Amino acid sequence: METTLIVILILMIAGALHALHARDLLSAIVSYAVVGYSLVVGFLVLKAPDLAIVQIVVETIALIIMVSVLIISTREDLAKRDTIIIKGQSYINVRNLAYIFFAVVAGFFLVYFFNMVSSGLEPLGVHETRMATEYIKNGVEGTGSVNLVTGVLLDYRGFDTLGEATILFTAVMGILAILRLKTHKI
Repeated sequence: METTLIVILILMIAGALHALHARDLLSAIVSYAVVGYSLVVGFLVLKAPDLAIVQIVVETIALIIMVSVLIISTREDLAKRDTIIIKGQSYINVRNLAYIFFAVVAGFFLVYFFNMVSSGLEPLGVHETRMATEYIKNGVEGTGSVNLVTGVLLDYRGFDTLGEATILFTAVMGILAILRLKTHKI
């Protein structure tokens, strides 16, 4: 498990560094997506499927929005050719091949680790109620809250709720960093 987490963290760090130093926005967006989807696999390794679900939804929506904004705002990157012409001879652009290779390798690792980690989860439909039963029996007395849902979210699952809020905050910050928006002082 530790080795898997280390590989995922290295992939996330590499994606984040590439997103910061990418010359074109589409490459930065793809690198940002590698970081986000790696985080999904990391949450599954740590047996937190609820955080993984939140992260995958936020990441997919953010990715769609960022690519849509990029396609609508500029067409210059799309006009670049896949080949370079030097003295009438056509050559393959090595940078494009490197991007494709990186995307395929990152995708392979993400799918491999996702399959490896998801096989350790409980099968769909099998209910493990060891914690839920304890929450129902002792929730009101243990948390002091009349509302059991609020008591569970803020007391028993406080760090989990903080993690979900952190995911949403990080997604917004990532979008702002990728699109390089400047804040205006009021």
